[in-house]
Order: sequence, then C-alpha cells, then structure tokens
Amino acid sequence: MIGDLKLVGLTGNIGVGKSTVAEMIRARGVPVIDADLLAREVMAPGGPAHDEVARAWPEVIRADGSVDRGKLGAVVFADPDARRRLEAITHPRIQERAQAHARELARAGHRLAFYEASLLVEAGRHRDFDGLVVVTADEEQQLARVAARNGATREATLARIRAQLPAEVKRRAATHLIDNSGDRAATERQVTALLDSFSAAPPRRSPPG
Repeated sequence: MIGDLKLVGLTGNIGVGKSTVAEMIRARGVPVIDADLLAREVMAPGGPAHDEVARAWPEVIRADGSVDRGKLGAVVFADPDARRRLEAITHPRIQERAQAHARELARAGHRLAFYEASLLVEAGRHRDFDGLVVVTADEEQQLARVAARNGATREATLARIRAQLPAEVKRRAATHLIDNSGDRAATERQVTALLDSFSAAPPRRSPPG
C-alpha cells in the first residue's frame, strides 16, 4: 500500500480488453493509472526516455521528433533483445511516474486505484501490488479486436500474442480474473464484483514506496 491506498495491477495480453475493463472501473469512480499513457509521456520529445530511444532506433523517429510507436513496436516485438533494451530504457521512468501518481491519489484520499500495464507478469512486477487482476478472452476474440482496432493482419497479431507470456501463466499469477469473452453486461457484472471484493478484503501485499 501507499499510505491508505491499495494499488492493484491490471493486466492481460493484447486484444483481451484491458482498456474496456479499465474504462468500467473508472466509470465507478476508481482511478486507473495507464502505463501506456506514461510510456507515451516518457518517450515524447523532451521526455526522459526520448533521446535514448532516438539513439537506439533512429529509424522510428518522425520528422517532428516524435516516436512512431507503430514502427517501434514492429521492431521490438520481432527482436527479444530490442524489446529488453526498450524496457530497460522506459520502465524505470514509467515506474517513477506511476509511483508519483499513486502518491498523489493517496494524498487526495483515494483508498483504491489500479495500474494498467501489459507486461506486469513478464517483468515480475505483479508481486509489487496489493493484488493482480488478469483480463482474459479467447484467442479468436483477441484477433478480431486487434484487427478492428488497427487493421493488423492475423499473422502480425499472432506474432504479438506469441511474444507475450501465455495467458495460462498470467492466470496462475492472478489474484482475480475477469473473463471478457462474453458480452459487455457480463464483464460489467464481474467488474462490480471485483470492486466489491476489494472494498471488503484486507490488502494482500504492499508495494515499495
């Protein structure tokens, strides 16, 4: 915990609907810290990770100096060493900003917040939180959702799914599961039950401050 704030991890593989679950949580008045938004901030021109990313992969830098995240993603998902290098550059900066956000929420009197990120289990960071919510969906739904979102081919999406830990590994690390394979109403009911459980339950573990 950070002060009286329970900070809970929220994760899942590409196309499972983490952002949909995060939106439902926010709609119920519970803050969600978005790691992807923080990644955009730290890699933006003038951000603390921008220059290192530009030196490592100059081919992904646009004329205005911004990072083409699509190109960068294609590079790092095809090369595990490049992915580890990017994580070493960005993750410490992202974590620093996430902790600052969490402290602000604690000072504002919030008792519960979530941290949405794709690679919590891969990075071993899921143990740092007061619980871990893993969002799941069947693979065909993952493929359809990613194609609808950005037009990625089935092969490209499968490659990104395979680059992440198998869903079963993440399920075993979870303290709570949200199955987003059904309709929106079914997911809404699970989110309500999830938030009720955190209101009633004592904290499971505490992250470093």
